[in-house]
Amino acid sequence: MAFTLAKGITMTVEGDANDYTAKGLSGGKVAVYPSQEVIDDGFVPEDNVVVGNVCLYGASAGKAFFRGKAGERFCVRNSGALAVVEGTGDHCCEYMTGGRTVVLGKTGRNFGAGMSGGIAYVYDPDGEFPQLCNMGLVGLETIETDEEKEEVYNYIKEHVDYTGSSVGQSMLENWDERVKQFVKVMPHDYKRVLAERAAAAEKSKAA
Repeated sequence: MAFTLAKGITMTVEGDANDYTAKGLSGGKVAVYPSQEVIDDGFVPEDNVVVGNVCLYGASAGKAFFRGKAGERFCVRNSGALAVVEGTGDHCCEYMTGGRTVVLGKTGRNFGAGMSGGIAYVYDPDGEFPQLCNMGLVGLETIETDEEKEEVYNYIKEHVDYTGSSVGQSMLENWDERVKQFVKVMPHDYKRVLAERAAAAEKSKAA
């Protein structure tokens, strides 16, 4: 579903989706969420898988919002897309080179293996995430600047707007406290490149 979805196209699915959803996403938007009817019957989206394995594999641009959990290898080789999800399986963000991934729930093991670019934000109120993260190429930080806090807030707001997420809405309503419980996964090389670019821009201004 939504294979190589192009810019200008938005696909919404009320229900669930299978493996490889949004593979090669190329600028479009995709949202998957359960119907209000099943939620009213007791279905809890954040406790259930709503999209399968290897979603957003090789995505280069665009946005994806999933009200519920994803399977394994979420955002593998993502190079430029934004994805918001409410939990993932193992190997999330493996070999990711760009883009942004926001996880509003628990992850599986081996998060960020081979991740050389992009940034992931993982909600971790219980402090369990560090032991699940592959630290070979990344460091773990907090969200410090007001600008970055606003960016992540807006990612979650868009997720709520597209999916009606109660998890996301709860975070927005208590943002000043919830933002402190996010872990920022930052690749070492990517951080160095951003710092070099910022220094070059400052030098150019001063010249």
